[in-house]
Amino acid sequence: MATSLEVRGVSLRFGGVRALTDVSFAIREGELFSIIGPNGAGKTSIVNCISGRYKPTEGQLFYRDRDITGLTPNARASLGIGRTFQNLALFHHMSVLDNIMVGRHHLLRNNFLTGSLYWLTGARKEELEHRRKVEEIIDFLDLQPVRKATAGTLPYGLRKRVELARAMALEPRLILLDEPMAGMNFEEKEDMARYIVDLNEEFGMTVVMIEHDMGVVMDISHRVMVLDFGKKIAEGDPATVLADPHVRRAYLGEEDEVLVDPDDASPAQESAA
Repeated sequence: MATSLEVRGVSLRFGGVRALTDVSFAIREGELFSIIGPNGAGKTSIVNCISGRYKPTEGQLFYRDRDITGLTPNARASLGIGRTFQNLALFHHMSVLDNIMVGRHHLLRNNFLTGSLYWLTGARKEELEHRRKVEEIIDFLDLQPVRKATAGTLPYGLRKRVELARAMALEPRLILLDEPMAGMNFEEKEDMARYIVDLNEEFGMTVVMIEHDMGVVMDISHRVMVLDFGKKIAEGDPATVLADPHVRRAYLGEEDEVLVDPDDASPAQESAA
């Protein structure tokens, strides 16, 4: 399977503080890849390096075999890398529809001059096509009832969904989701998890997700990477990563004991019990 994103030996320093130290990993096309770890582990820092908000102090990043280490966030977005933010970054005074339309600005071909000749150029046709795409996203995320509502007036869970819609509007091949379920109740998390799985399976997007809800991570991720104090301490399928004693110490605060599901216990373990 082709590689979508490769991170090679990325380190990030802010003055004397090391946010990341020699982090390397690769994500395959079509994968749903989760990054977990305690608070301050460097999860958002690595996503910011991928999206271009931060430039690594050391190391390189490759997207679809192209070196993107020195590219701006806008250039990366144009290549097909989209993202959502841990703290909502919506235009609160604008409608849901207009917020999502903003997400398509990288795909606009008409400029100021051609756009001014609205009826004589392809500007009108282009706008109609973009609006059709936006309506498809609104339908997909069940945002029809609030499509004309002002984004800032919506409940938190809906605003998170609008942010996802805006990231989808870019039509990214790789989408970075920074805690998409933070602050949500159980039902909202279930809905968001379903949307993310559909993004991956139906839209064919490669997904990189930071998420604290371990139940969600274990349920929907193909592979998981764990960061602790800016270093990678584990990577693999969810079950293997969760069983890793280093992960249990760092993330769950456990000592060297390994919890065994009674249904999975061997006869020797059962007799010992």
